Amino acid sequence: MEDSKSVQVEFVSVNPTGPLHVGHGRGAVLGSTLANVLGAAGHAVEKEYYINDAGSQLDAFKRSLYARYQQCLGVDAEMPSDGYMGNYMVDLANEIIGTEGDRFLALPEDVATQGLGEIGIGKIMDKIRHDLELLGVEFDVWFSEQSLYPGGQYEKAMKLLGDGGYMTEKENATWFVSSALGEDKDNVLVRSDGSPTYFASDIAYHFNKFSERQFDTVIDIWGADHQGHVSRMKAVVNALGVNPERLKIIICQLVTLRRGQEIVRVSKRSGDVITLREVIDEVGTDACRFFFLSRSADAQMDFDLELARKQSADNPVYYVQYAHARIAGILRLTEERGIDYSQGDVSLLTSEPELTLIRRLILLPEMVETVARSLEPHHLPYYAQDLATAFHSFYKQRRVVSRNETLTSARLKLVRAAQIVLARALHLMGMTAPESM
Repeated sequence: MEDSKSVQVEFVSVNPTGPLHVGHGRGAVLGSTLANVLGAAGHAVEKEYYINDAGSQLDAFKRSLYARYQQCLGVDAEMPSDGYMGNYMVDLANEIIGTEGDRFLALPEDVATQGLGEIGIGKIMDKIRHDLELLGVEFDVWFSEQSLYPGGQYEKAMKLLGDGGYMTEKENATWFVSSALGEDKDNVLVRSDGSPTYFASDIAYHFNKFSERQFDTVIDIWGADHQGHVSRMKAVVNALGVNPERLKIIICQLVTLRRGQEIVRVSKRSGDVITLREVIDEVGTDACRFFFLSRSADAQMDFDLELARKQSADNPVYYVQYAHARIAGILRLTEERGIDYSQGDVSLLTSEPELTLIRRLILLPEMVETVARSLEPHHLPYYAQDLATAFHSFYKQRRVVSRNETLTSARLKLVRAAQIVLARALHLMGMTAPESM
């Protein structure tokens, strides 16, 4: 991707039917870090969350919430067979009762289901936004799936496919002729009842991204369960007249939570799948971000909660941030002693520990370019660890502030440079650069 191209990064985009889990957190950190790096590399970047607020899963959510609402008010109501069974639905129903009372019981079922559902979706989205903010993830655009229909994008995209000969009618449904573009099988666009599939909505959404908003490059970050969707999405973008190379799709593999050797599967609090919020509360934002970034997106990862909380060199987050805090301490001492190192002569720094640190520092621009080109931000935590190792080694082997004023000034200049680069690496990863620990 060339500099200053417009790039859209769309990530997380979880259905508003429940809380974020750990896998969503991995995609969130990957997307926000990638956006940071692409911006640093000179691209015009827009971060977007696609709200799946239409379709059958939302209908199931609304019916589930109506059933839980009735149950919480003492009405014998049965949960739908395709319903959302998590305890969070009971909490959500009680939360709504706290503000709305029992007024929905007096309404016809379809009206009550729709009204409760809209309130519930709004509350779930508020929780998702809040959890993402805690993780240091912000979006420029929150795009509603529902807006594709009154906005006309759906009709325009379907017409383009029809005019290109990529649509056919069979089995009382409308199909995208994927096989004409090398796919194994065709895919349903409109069901026999006239309702569009998720695939049809995705087509309209990508038509909006490329043809209406005219992004040069679109990066989609999806969960592991969307792997099978990649090739048909590329095929349909091609059918819309867009070079499929302009669509980059990154699949985030699963996360296994551990405490040392023990696998953690469920929340002790609720008995449900452990949520992202619980992990953030336990280990903190910085540890979450560093660990989620520490493996390539296409590799499954283990997240050791026990390790992430350790305040020792065993924990890579602590190790890297401690390097920055140590630097800040040195520079505070320098300021207190009134040492002016602005004229330090760095050509005096010729020992191996000094040169090793310098070599690591000057790699940052190359690292930014590598990540922007490969779309692989997992290189950043490794770079930060290498940099921290080089600094710790330098600090142990060379006294920074000594009686030799000339050498002191040169080394302080190097220490200040290390602080700038380490802080930049941490900030690219969306982490803090602590002044003390």
